[in-house]
Amino acid sequence: MDCATGGVDMSITKYAGKDCIEYVNLTWRRVETILILVASTYLFLWSFPKCTLRNMTYNEKDRFGRRFLSCLLCLCWGMEIGFKCASKTSIYLLNPCHITTAMQIYLLTAKPSKTVTAVFRVHLNYLNGALLALVFSETDTRLLPFEATVYWVQHGMMFVVPYYLLRVGGVYNVEDLKEVQWNALAYSFLVIYHFTVLQGVSILTNINMNHIMCPLDADPFKGQLHRTAVFFHEALLCPLICKLYVLVADYLLTKCKYTRVKEFLHCDIDLGKGVEGTAISKYK
Repeated sequence: MDCATGGVDMSITKYAGKDCIEYVNLTWRRVETILILVASTYLFLWSFPKCTLRNMTYNEKDRFGRRFLSCLLCLCWGMEIGFKCASKTSIYLLNPCHITTAMQIYLLTAKPSKTVTAVFRVHLNYLNGALLALVFSETDTRLLPFEATVYWVQHGMMFVVPYYLLRVGGVYNVEDLKEVQWNALAYSFLVIYHFTVLQGVSILTNINMNHIMCPLDADPFKGQLHRTAVFFHEALLCPLICKLYVLVADYLLTKCKYTRVKEFLHCDIDLGKGVEGTAISKYK
């Protein structure tokens, strides 16, 4: 536990401390947790049966770019783990951006399968975490040499990796833009993780994991309902960033004359029935 929490400054109230953990009234915190978990479970039960994938034949051709990115991302994440251990703050490896980085390492190294496609579609809904980390950066406690630099590189890589994978295509494909079931499924996972794992760890350690217990000073929704407000505005932001990212990638990969590499970004093509083209492009 000393390696996990020994370096956390308990005097910085936005990160840790009893006052932060008890910011929300205990009775309301329990009621709020139950209501949000019930809503998230309903969202999961509604979306999961609708998230189907067709049988597809996958191109397992090895690619230098994928190997290069996997090595770079593993090096970056390994340095981040090293910094966390050295500063005795490895508890923060449970934060969503680190989990998303681990998912991207899996996507870059795993053999093609339906599971890879499912993980790829789900993880696109977590790019808002990287965006918020870049816009509202928190590097004031990163004091080791290059520790702040790795922070910027890691969150920047979170946007680079899915773009490259969409460029590769095949197993790395997305649902139609009009479909929302994958967004709902991904969001249910995110909320359940926050209100079970991260909230539980926060209560046990008095550390504000991903600001689940108390808000930042600049949070416009701070107050007793700040977590409820986050539940609703992130329900809009997560799928919005995901769809915008796919739209931008679609433009760059299929329409922009300077970066175009394929005809379609499209998804869910049953290649087992001889349909050629979009998932495995002739430009590949």
